Amino acid sequence: MDTSQLLKGVLDLAVLAVLRSSDGYGYDVVRRLRAAGFDEVADASVYGTLRRLYRAGALTTYLVPSEEGPNRKYYSLNRAGRDQLERLEKTWHEFAGSMAGLLESDTKEAV
Repeated sequence: MDTSQLLKGVLDLAVLAVLRSSDGYGYDVVRRLRAAGFDEVADASVYGTLRRLYRAGALTTYLVPSEEGPNRKYYSLNRAGRDQLERLEKTWHEFAGSMAGLLESDTKEAV
């Protein structure tokens, strides 16, 4: 199965979940997603998701000076982002439960 296609469907949820624990700048979010097992996540996909979530009002931003180059734009969840995360999390659990039930019933029928 092509996990990159699955990732596209849940990238909003994954990015919001990463930012729930602490604010982060673009590459930091990419690094944390990869550390969580999303090895195939593309930098450009994450940056695009961050910009889209910001434009949608789910994130706020602030700049922090960097010793290694230009200022870093940090993203943080706001109330709308926390609400969206809660909704997406509920949807994910319902979907995953349905899929698990489907797979279990298929396994039982095959035996």
